[in-house]
Amino acid sequence: MTDDQAEYDEWETGTLDLDAYLRRIGWTGGLRPDAAVLTALHRAHLAAIPFENLDLMLGRGIRVDLGSVQAKLVGQRRGGYCFEHGTLFAAVLTRAGFRVRRLLARTGDDPLRPRARSHLVLKVAGEGGEQWLADVGFGSGLLEPLPFREDAPRSQGGWAYRLVRDAEPDGWWLTELQNGQWVRLYRFTEEPQHAIDVEVANHYVATHPASPFLRRPVVIRKDDRATRELLGRHFAVVRPDRAATERDLSDGDVAMVLREEFGIELSPEEAEAVVRRIPA
Repeated sequence: MTDDQAEYDEWETGTLDLDAYLRRIGWTGGLRPDAAVLTALHRAHLAAIPFENLDLMLGRGIRVDLGSVQAKLVGQRRGGYCFEHGTLFAAVLTRAGFRVRRLLARTGDDPLRPRARSHLVLKVAGEGGEQWLADVGFGSGLLEPLPFREDAPRSQGGWAYRLVRDAEPDGWWLTELQNGQWVRLYRFTEEPQHAIDVEVANHYVATHPASPFLRRPVVIRKDDRATRELLGRHFAVVRPDRAATERDLSDGDVAMVLREEFGIELSPEEAEAVVRRIPA
């Protein structure tokens, strides 16, 4: 490897405004590459920045270079989907001294018709070589990073997760306990991805007619006690036992729920445009 190659950073982490990000998530603690800091940043990120696809509903598309992502999620105080969250969080962790490998996952569990590798997750290594799976961009997934190994189930608030090895070399499943059954959320391998791989995967998700994120608004926020979901005009608060409080929103309620439940402030024109994209 030449000196120029060694100095080249395809992820542009040097352009991150780390102080602005830390203000965005409300983190005032120190930064060092250990489990306590990683867990705290993971939880703070999820609490502050929701999962959402609203720019696709607004016809703006999604860009996943770090400059565009931090302008939107930090500067505009918006949310995003997995490629945006993962791009931003990976840069933050790198600046904090962690070693980060970007990985692409297949969501769902259909061996006959596997989905595209359309979800971004992070393999994170800290001081002493300890490793974790971090994922702030799944919407209804992890609240905290998991140790990167087969392990006993880990409770996170009312939720429980574990990593399970797959038969394929370096293959893993993230599983969640739902009503007493372990459900496979997504599968991935440890093959490192490049920025162009993430860009191509994002292009598929943001533009392909079969992408679920082009069909309706999808907005999610999760905490220890519940997941809040806006899918189309259907708003639900789902608890770990899968019990849910649900209602369909009127056109006028959509902007209010986005603001009060997810912290997303849209202009009247933007809210009207989002509502127009909701299927009848």
